[in-house]
Amino acid sequence: MIECWRWFGPADPIRPADIAQTGAVGVVTALHEIPYGEVWPPEAIAQRQAEVARGPGLTWQVVESLPIHEDIKRGEGDLTRFFANYRQSLANLAAAGVRTVCYNFMPLIDWTRTDLAAPLPRGGTALRFDAAKMAALDIHMLGRPGAEADWSEDVQARARTWFDLSKGLDRDELMASVMAGLPGAYDRYDIPGLRIALGRWAGMDRDTLRGAFARFLVEVVPAAEDLGIRLCVHPDDPPRDLLGLPRIVSTESDIAWLLGQVESPANGLTLCAGSLGAGPANDPVAIAQAFAGRIAFAHLRNVAKEPDGSFQESEHLRGDTDMVALISVLLAEERRRREAGRPDHAIPFRPDHGHHLLNDDALRTHPGYPLAGRLRGLAELRGVATAIEAYEDRTVLQPAPRRAARPA
Repeated sequence: MIECWRWFGPADPIRPADIAQTGAVGVVTALHEIPYGEVWPPEAIAQRQAEVARGPGLTWQVVESLPIHEDIKRGEGDLTRFFANYRQSLANLAAAGVRTVCYNFMPLIDWTRTDLAAPLPRGGTALRFDAAKMAALDIHMLGRPGAEADWSEDVQARARTWFDLSKGLDRDELMASVMAGLPGAYDRYDIPGLRIALGRWAGMDRDTLRGAFARFLVEVVPAAEDLGIRLCVHPDDPPRDLLGLPRIVSTESDIAWLLGQVESPANGLTLCAGSLGAGPANDPVAIAQAFAGRIAFAHLRNVAKEPDGSFQESEHLRGDTDMVALISVLLAEERRRREAGRPDHAIPFRPDHGHHLLNDDALRTHPGYPLAGRLRGLAELRGVATAIEAYEDRTVLQPAPRRAARPA
């Protein structure tokens, strides 16, 4: 597998030279400064490649993300220009040799957490999704009509308690945490702004959003295939409806549906173990086995789930997902591709959402993307992959020959 590292560009306090020291060889990045729906020009792509190359041995391996304009997701108006711009951006990336493109189809908001610094028992902090706090935002801060129906009675009761005990700063911090998942320079919302934004999605249901997604795939995947690009959708994070908006890349059946809309190697999957692992009914290892041939990119992280729908980012090897089994699936798929003679057999992966450890907070990195925490995760994942490959090759883990006992 190709070890990668997410980098947020020149504004990221972690520099390419630092990334090179982690042992990663691929960089996962995007042109976050370009507004959604606009073309990524060749000059900007070349500049980002040159910035990445300042780290010895690094290349821009994966785009994450080439975002989809919200009008496409809503299916609103004349979308001809947005589809044409997306295809042109893909063409410009392919011309530069960047051929793995991750994207998502989450409406309005991206990955969502209620706490960016949940304390850990041995020190450090983690990202956390607390169902009661999210319900408090939904029901009491936003006052969204019908919000109660999306939360259990127990979660509603704890949401009421949290809201009654909270102060203005607590609520501001909760809102800032939820908005932190939006990438790059994308606008953040306050409560009035979020109400207005949600209003633009009024009436959106699962079938309508699926129709918009199917149209996107039909418009874009054939061009990606012609260009030799592998598009790979990122699952919803968390994999559940939020703020009354449907999420349609949350389960194994969702993935089967979207991959079946356009049967093409260019219509692929980003296997995010953490996003899928946060769904109580999801088995990330089984999902990886079911769709191994369509996995173009992997996010390897882990979560610990709670009965009410809450979850917290765990250590990479100690959450609810069997990471050893998952990496075994990916390595087996790589071997299958290699034996089939595919030059693109290697699967790029990156450690995702590490714990903030040691002096990570001093760097003021994007939440969930610290240096020490991700370096720990990458080292652990590298160790697992190395051990599995050595065992499969029967070159390292064979028992050593017995030595004859010395005479007494």
